[in-house]
Amino acid sequence: MVSTPPAVVADPPYPEFAERAFARATGSEPIAGNSVRLLLDAQANYPAWLAAIADAQHCVLFESYIFDDDPVGREFAEALAAKARAGVAVKVVVDWLGTRRFGALRTILTEAGAELRVFNPPRFDSPLGWLSRNHRKTVSVDGRTGFVSGLCVSAKWVGDPERGMEPWRDTGIEIRGPAVSELAHAFAQVWKACGEGISPIERSVATDSEEKAGETRVRVIAGAPSGTGTYRLDLVIASLARRTLWLTDAYFVGTAAYVQALAAAARDGVDVRLLVPGASDIPWLTPLSRASYRALLAAGVRVFEWNGTMLHAKTAVADGLWSRVGSTNLNIASWMANYELDVAIEDRRFSAAMAAQYEVDLSHATEIVLTGQNRVRLAQSRSGPPARRARSGSAGRVAAGAVSVGSALGAALTNRRALDPAESNLLLNVSIVTIAFAIIAAIWPQVIAWPLGIIAAWVGIAWVIKAVTVRQQRARAREAVPMPAAPEPERGGREGA
Repeated sequence: MVSTPPAVVADPPYPEFAERAFARATGSEPIAGNSVRLLLDAQANYPAWLAAIADAQHCVLFESYIFDDDPVGREFAEALAAKARAGVAVKVVVDWLGTRRFGALRTILTEAGAELRVFNPPRFDSPLGWLSRNHRKTVSVDGRTGFVSGLCVSAKWVGDPERGMEPWRDTGIEIRGPAVSELAHAFAQVWKACGEGISPIERSVATDSEEKAGETRVRVIAGAPSGTGTYRLDLVIASLARRTLWLTDAYFVGTAAYVQALAAAARDGVDVRLLVPGASDIPWLTPLSRASYRALLAAGVRVFEWNGTMLHAKTAVADGLWSRVGSTNLNIASWMANYELDVAIEDRRFSAAMAAQYEVDLSHATEIVLTGQNRVRLAQSRSGPPARRARSGSAGRVAAGAVSVGSALGAALTNRRALDPAESNLLLNVSIVTIAFAIIAAIWPQVIAWPLGIIAAWVGIAWVIKAVTVRQQRARAREAVPMPAAPEPERGGREGA
């Protein structure tokens, strides 16, 4: 755990025009008067969360993409249940796809009186709705203390020494001050998206949430599907960074625009570094990630791979002035499809602590370089035993990988750009699958036709249901609007006037 004292001044770190660029990109204005503490890994984050929950007097708002039924999950469920039994308003949101083993924990929470909602379970009338997930990880207590991080609730973050699994490397923050109320409002957004009948979250937030707790300015960036606020922010900071831009990401599959922005910054003399996992929990995406390294390395961006079990942090620090910590990965799924939440911190001391920790992390990583033959390889052999691969996957990483696959296939069909060697291997594998599909369709057409017919019927029925639902909602809205009363005829006027 790294404790960061509040900065003495809260002046904006960048010029006024940059301030407006940040505000327009994110839709978030800076909030002054906060204290922010850097928390590293489960060792620091989990005890801080549990201590804040134990001290809750009014309400606890808790959301996590993964809430596993394991020793860690049960500890948090019992802590939340104890506060609910004590009369504290406890509201919990978990994601359906991320949290698949939750039945026993659900019973613990609901029997204690906590309110629980599950985000976006499968629905017949929305065949592809499952692609949008609630990937946020936040805790808000009494409107005074808040936590934002990349950590979920699972023993994976604690590790398993008997199996050689190290704790996952991850980063979070504790916030005190006026910005905590924004965490509550962001929670209310997801709570409402999970169902009707929302009890007003604002009443659960203590009135002293506006009290000043320090001198640090922050922006709370509540990402939502199709919102792209964090994506625009990442592009802006890549353009504004003057000396350094150091990034950590668990599932890097950058868009062409973002890769170009990082490359342009590096060519302009900015020290751009990217730290990513060395052992991904989705092995087939590793070649795609390395394919995107080539353009970055050629421009002067330094790329490092983590040597441990899993690097799950999502952070950025620029120029020793500005930092970002949260749940958003640098890929299309996080930027544009999910509910995410990040905090941008405008504070020199906090950024100095972030930069110092980044250099510590690099001492546990291996640099990736381009060889004289323009090939991507490790700069040297990894020290110590090879990293054990993490056990769980991420739907967001799969979606981001699908976008990269589509990019490679599109480039092959249109000749828009040259394919990298990693993409050529991918193209060969996809070609084999496509040819096999064509052979099956020619010899056994029903094997292809029946599934496609069922899918087409499902999509068509879903669209009918959606159209009828929208029409009914419009009709109810019209009925709810009172008709204006007819004007009374004028009395006492002249006849024939």
